[in-house]
Amino acid sequence: MANEKRKKLTPVQQEYHLFEKERETKRPVLKNCVRAFLIGGLICTIGQAISYLYMYFFDFTEQTVGNPTVATMVFISMILTGLGVYDRIAQFAGAGSAVPVTGFGNAVISAAIEHRTEGFVLGVGSNMFKLAGSVILFGTFSAFAVALVKTIATKWGGL
Repeated sequence: MANEKRKKLTPVQQEYHLFEKERETKRPVLKNCVRAFLIGGLICTIGQAISYLYMYFFDFTEQTVGNPTVATMVFISMILTGLGVYDRIAQFAGAGSAVPVTGFGNAVISAAIEHRTEGFVLGVGSNMFKLAGSVILFGTFSAFAVALVKTIATKWGGL
């Protein structure tokens, strides 16, 4: 199919296509993947360390430590976003910094910072949850769907 399209190109279009190919920015895909993997892994390791700290110092169990750990990770990402540090991490790590919890915190605070000049209610309050609102809605709906399937499966003796 690509050859058919090339045959239909005029000589000027073919020349421009070659010109474009020569000057196209080469993306370091492997390097970007390694960076994303390492930084994403580091963020997850920090989250696991926070979980262990909560279990050791505050007597949480493995079942109950999730909520305070998530809240702490979101809080840390929000503070780092406010200080401008998270943006530099994201520039370096790319998708690795979008680990769901920290990426969520970054998205909420970024929108709030961007619209702070419009006031607290109409600017920060109304724009802060533009992206986060869909995430919250999807998470809530998914939790409901999974709970419904589990309840039905339990009632029918599947679990």
